Amino acid sequence: MPAQPSSSGYSLLHDPRFNKGAAFTPAERSALGLEGLLPGSIQTLEVQVARIHAQLEALDSDLQKYLFLSDLQGRNQTLYYAVLMGDPARFMPLVYTPTVGEACQKFDHFFRGPRGMYLPVTARGRLRDLLRNWPERDVRFIVVTDGERILGLGDLGAGGMGIPIGKLALYTACGGVPPHHCLPVLLDVGTNNHALLEDPLYLGLRRERVRGPLYDAFIDEFVHAVLENFPGACIQWEDFANFNAHPILARYRDSVCTFNDDIQGTAAVALAGIYGALRIKKEKLCDQRILFLGAGAAATGIAELISEAMTLEGLSMEEARARNWLYDVKGIVTSERGDLTDFQRPFAHDHPPVPDFVGAVNALKPTCIIGVSTVPKLFSQPVIEAMARINQRPVIFPYSNPTSRSECTAEEAYVWSGGRAIFASGSPFEPVRYGGRTLIPGQGNNVYIFPALGLAVLATGATRIPQKLFIRAARAVAEQVSDSQLDSGLIYPHQSRILEASLNTAARVAEMIFDEGLAAMPRPGDIDAFVRGFAYRPVYPVYG
Repeated sequence: MPAQPSSSGYSLLHDPRFNKGAAFTPAERSALGLEGLLPGSIQTLEVQVARIHAQLEALDSDLQKYLFLSDLQGRNQTLYYAVLMGDPARFMPLVYTPTVGEACQKFDHFFRGPRGMYLPVTARGRLRDLLRNWPERDVRFIVVTDGERILGLGDLGAGGMGIPIGKLALYTACGGVPPHHCLPVLLDVGTNNHALLEDPLYLGLRRERVRGPLYDAFIDEFVHAVLENFPGACIQWEDFANFNAHPILARYRDSVCTFNDDIQGTAAVALAGIYGALRIKKEKLCDQRILFLGAGAAATGIAELISEAMTLEGLSMEEARARNWLYDVKGIVTSERGDLTDFQRPFAHDHPPVPDFVGAVNALKPTCIIGVSTVPKLFSQPVIEAMARINQRPVIFPYSNPTSRSECTAEEAYVWSGGRAIFASGSPFEPVRYGGRTLIPGQGNNVYIFPALGLAVLATGATRIPQKLFIRAARAVAEQVSDSQLDSGLIYPHQSRILEASLNTAARVAEMIFDEGLAAMPRPGDIDAFVRGFAYRPVYPVYG
C-alpha cells in the first residue's frame, strides 16, 4: 500500500484505507485539507479502540455488533483491525461464525454499501473488464463464493457475500495478511431460494441458478480474468455446492494457485484436531478408525487428507482409505450403492447396510466420529455412550456450523461420555465443569489454517498449493498446544494467541514451499523472520 493517501480533504475521511479519524495530527490536518472537518482533540489509536469497545458494549445483540464492526471496516480499516487483533478470541465469533450466518441470511435487509466485487452471469464475456474496476492492482487473495451452500444454511444467493468478506477479515486479523491484498467476490449465477426471489429487497439476480456448460464456462472465464488482472493472486473457493466444489478444484488445482477451504481447509483443521487428540491418547494416526456423519465435500475432503497423512506412517493409500468411513441419510456408504459420486467412491467399502448411526458406531467401532452433516443433535446420547464404551478416550468432533447446526454440544459430549471425550466443534462452546474439572472445548475452526497458509503463500510467492502443505499446516497447529492445555481437553492453540500461532504455522508451511520448489523467490536464511516481515500490523502511518 502506498505510504501516502491518494485523496485529501473530505474525501480522505471517507477512504477507509487511509482514514485516521481524530488521530490525524495538526500537521496532517493542515497539509491534507482536514482543518475544520474534525473535532479539535487529537486522539491516539488506543483511545479510539477504547471508544469502539464502549460503543460495542452498548449494543444488545451479536448481529448489531457485527453490523457496527462492518461499518467500522468501511470507514477506518486500521482501527477495525486494531480492534480485532487486540482481542481475537472475542471478535472472531462476531465477524465470522456463528454471527456471520445470521448476517448472510439478513444480508439484503441490512445492506449498508458495497464491499468487494459482484460478478453476475449476465456479464459473461466481460469479467476481465469488470475486475479492472477494483481499485487495488496488487491483489493476492480472492475468496469467492456463488452463495449456494452457505455454512449449513443452504442457498442464500447474493447474501453469501458475507462469507468472503468475513474470511478475508480473518486473513488479516488472524494471519497478518495485509488487507489491501484481499478481494472478496460473489459470483451471481442466480438462486433457487424462492423466498429470496420473492423478496423485494433481494440484491441478487432474480433468476434460478445457471447450471451445466454455461456455469462451467462462467467459472472458467472468471479464473482466466483473475489470472490476467491479478497474476499473483491465490483463489480460495468457498461454500459451493458439493457437485460443483469438487470438479472446480480438480479442474484448476494443478494449474492455478488455488484451494477449496471447505474441502482442504476443513480437512486440515480436522487433521490438526486429530493430531492434538493423539497427543492425549498417545496413539498413532495409522491406528485410528474415522466415521463421518455426512458424505459431502467436507467429509470426503477430510477423509482424503487423513488418508494421505496415514500413508506417511506406512500405510498404503488403499489401507488408509479403508480406515475412513462415510455415513449419510441412507446409512453407511457402501460400494454397492448406485448413487455414488466420484469423490465418494474411494470411501465406499464393502459392508452390510446399517440404517442408523448408533448401529454404525457399534458395527465399525471408530476411534473418532466427525460430524459434517449440518443436521443438529445427531450425535445423540446413545451415540456418545456407544463411543465411550468402545474407547477409553472417544474423539467427538461435531464440526457443522453455525452453532444451531452442531451435531451435539460440548456439555452433552462430556456428560454422556463420563468426562472422557476429546471434543472439538465447528462453532464455539463455553468451558464445561464436570467431575471437579473444567474442560475446555476446542473449536475446529479453519481460521487456524487458511490465514497462515495465506501468509506463507504471500511471503514465498507460491505458484501451487499441494495437499502436503495442508498436512504440514495441521502438524504445525497441533504442535503448538501446550501439555497443560491438553490436560484441560484443549487440542487447538487458544484463540487469544491466534496471530502468533498463525505466524508459526506460516513459517513451517513456507519452509515446505521452498523445499518443494514451489516458491517464486530464493530461499532466505531465516524463514521465520522472513515470513514475519510480511505480516500486517494495525498502526497509523505518518502522512506528510
